[in-house]
Amino acid sequence: MERRKALGLIAATGAAAASFTAVPSFGADTGSAAGAAGQGKAAAKGGYTFALDKNVKRTSVRFKNRYGIEVAADLYVPKNARGKLPALAVSGPFGAVKEQSSGLYANEFARRGYVALAFDPSFTGESGGAVRDVASPDIYTEDFSAAVDFLGLQEIVDRERIGAQAICGLSGMALTAAAADSRIKAVATASMYDMSRSMSRGHEDYYTREQRQKVVNHLSRQRWIDAENGTYARLSHEVPFDENGDVAPSNRVLPKTLPADADPITRIFFDYYRTERGYHPRSINSTTAWTATTPMSFFAFRLMTDIDMLAPRKALLVAGADAHSLYYSEDVQAMAPDTVDLVIVPGADHVDLYDRKGLIPFDRLDEFFTKNLA
Repeated sequence: MERRKALGLIAATGAAAASFTAVPSFGADTGSAAGAAGQGKAAAKGGYTFALDKNVKRTSVRFKNRYGIEVAADLYVPKNARGKLPALAVSGPFGAVKEQSSGLYANEFARRGYVALAFDPSFTGESGGAVRDVASPDIYTEDFSAAVDFLGLQEIVDRERIGAQAICGLSGMALTAAAADSRIKAVATASMYDMSRSMSRGHEDYYTREQRQKVVNHLSRQRWIDAENGTYARLSHEVPFDENGDVAPSNRVLPKTLPADADPITRIFFDYYRTERGYHPRSINSTTAWTATTPMSFFAFRLMTDIDMLAPRKALLVAGADAHSLYYSEDVQAMAPDTVDLVIVPGADHVDLYDRKGLIPFDRLDEFFTKNLA
């Protein structure tokens, strides 16, 4: 139960660029508590947690989804690009921003000859949306299709060869988008999380029927509180329980400093989001928490229910052998074994596949997209 309690705090954790005023970061860390590195290496790399490849050009772009929300993204293009290239829409993890893992993936794919678009989901990072840091499985799924819209309007992109690459909690949205949008010719995931399942049932579906009802009651009460206050409180998006069986949400995804007795799962997330390795001031996981009522829409909107509609297109799921999230990929692969392949990376945990380039099987991902975007 202690492991699950910890997971409740960190679970999964236009055709041309337009003028845009960046959305101010909400709840950015201003302290420098022990164990948190501040901007560190990200500041040294222009706000990114990785170095831009010398053979890749990165351009800040903006486009709108079909709800009219402006999505902020970085477009990565090979400097030696010629002709029409395959393209990838890239996003995730859940609570991260484009300057973190998704940008690293886009940078690597561009180095290999793809046009890659790393974007901040609506309401997060530099993307639009009046309420900050609220998640919607519907709108996040739409963001992938909106990214395809943008890519397909670029002269350098072959719109018949567009795929999606998602990391962690955006993976379920990418697979859901692909099932409903046949313009997405292939989709790959890394360290996949099913956020609807995570929020409505807990890690490894540990919520009992009684606990699920307690979570629903907690969210419903919070709606009254937010309505009365005229603001949106921030609390755990996967709600943990205390030793008395009561809901015990936190107002941060991760603690400001790492407790000496922290469990292994908290440690690996902290090591990415709260240290120089992956910290970013606009990342929800680095600095704050989601809006407290975010789980309501995930109770109501199940992901990947139409995964069978992906065929004859293909999906490739990549997961670490030591990842606490491995079962999500295994279950999706079992749902559509003729369409979905699974690659398990020995010696890798969930967070390793965010940025450990020695463990991320980019050659295998490249081979998958080369074949399926042909």
